[in-house]
Order: sequence, then structure tokens, then C-alpha cells
Amino acid sequence: MKVRKPTTEEVNGVKDWGIWMKEPSEFRWFYDEDERCFILEGEAEVFDVKGNHISFGPGDWVEFEQGLECTWKIRKTI
Repeated sequence: MKVRKPTTEEVNGVKDWGIWMKEPSEFRWFYDEDERCFILEGEAEVFDVKGNHISFGPGDWVEFEQGLECTWKIRKTI
């Protein structure tokens, strides 16, 4: 899992993506395939089973790899 600022090409490529929203909460998740997210609003932290974590918010590009088991902590509605 990693977080960074997206390229212009990546931002332009998300225009056809669906929008996922979630209120402040905590939940476990397993990624059965690679997934990318472009954060429009909100704040969250994600912790993997090894204790590593990332934090992200508006304008961030987040990547999750297949097989990742983690816990999401959404601080502000995403």
C-alpha cells in the first residue's frame, strides 16, 4: 500500500470511475485484486496486519496490492 500525489494523466483517467463514499468508521478489508483510489475529500488511515500504516486525504492517489489484509479508519467522510 502506498500514497502519493497523482500524475495529470492519472487524474484525467479517473473521470469514468464510480464514486465510493463512506462515513467515519473502522472496518477490516481484504483486497482480492490490485486497487487504486483517487481521494476527492475526507481523511483516512489504513493499517496492515504487520502494523504499517498510511494516511491520506484530498488529492492523494492510493494504491493497494492484491492480497492485502488491512483495517480502515475513516476520520472524515470519504
